[in-house]
Amino acid sequence: MIVCIKQVPDTTDVKIDPEKGTLIREGVPSIVNPFDKNAVEAALKIREEKGGKVTVITMGPPQAVDALRECLAMGADDAILLSDRAFASSDTWATSYTLAMGIKKVGNPDIIFCGKQAIDGDTAQVGPGIAEHLGLPQVTYVQKIKEVKEDGMIVERSIEGGYEVVSVGMPVMIAVDKSINEPRFPTMMGTMKAHKKEIPTWGLAELGADEDKLGMNGSPTRVKRIFAPERKGQGEMIQGDDESEVCALLIEKLRDKKVV
Repeated sequence: MIVCIKQVPDTTDVKIDPEKGTLIREGVPSIVNPFDKNAVEAALKIREEKGGKVTVITMGPPQAVDALRECLAMGADDAILLSDRAFASSDTWATSYTLAMGIKKVGNPDIIFCGKQAIDGDTAQVGPGIAEHLGLPQVTYVQKIKEVKEDGMIVERSIEGGYEVVSVGMPVMIAVDKSINEPRFPTMMGTMKAHKKEIPTWGLAELGADEDKLGMNGSPTRVKRIFAPERKGQGEMIQGDDESEVCALLIEKLRDKKVV
C-alpha cells in the first residue's frame, strides 16, 4: 500500500497578504494534512489484519520530510520525498502527475490511499488525478472499509443523504473521509525509529518524468487572487420570556429588515 500525504500550513494561523493576494506562510507552523492521517491509519489497519507494507510519499520542499517522519512514527514502513525545483508551482494536475510517477517508481501497489482533500486547497482533485494518470479505478469519500479480499475491496462511500456500498478490484485509488477512523498517535519508540530512518529524495532525474508535465509548465490552472471573505457584522441575541415572545421579536426584526 502507498499513502500519499501532504504537509500543509495550520490553517488556523494562515493570513493573507492584502497587497499581493497570496498566503503568508512564513512563521506559520506546518502539519500533516488531517485527512491524510486518516489515510495512513486505514492502511496500517489493513496491514495489521492482512499483512503487507505501507509506504508514505509526498511532494514538497525539503522540510516536508518532517511530515513523512510523523507518518513513520505512526507505524508506516517506508517514506519517500519527491522534491525538485522543477516541481514548483504545480497545480493539482501537475501534482497528481508527479505523485503518479513516484508511485510507478516505487512499484505496483494494490491500494493507493489518499485523504479526501487537503485543508489548504480543498479541491479533492489530487487523488482522482493520480488514478487518472495511472489508469486505475477510484473510490472517493470512503467512510468505511467493509472487506479486503485478495483481488478487491468492498467499501462504503458517503453520498448526499446516505451512503453507497461499492465493490472494486485492485489495484485501486481510495480517497478517505475523516469519519473512517481515528488516527493513532505516534509512539515514543516509533518516533525514535522514524528519526533514524533514511528517507530518499527523488527529483526529476530519478522519476524520469516529462518536464513539460511538471511544475508551472504542466499546470493548466493559475491562481489569480486569494482574498479573505468580507467580515460580517456581529450577531444579535434575541431574548424573551418564552418561545412565543422570542419568535414574535424575531419576525418583527425580519420585517424591519424587509427579509419577510
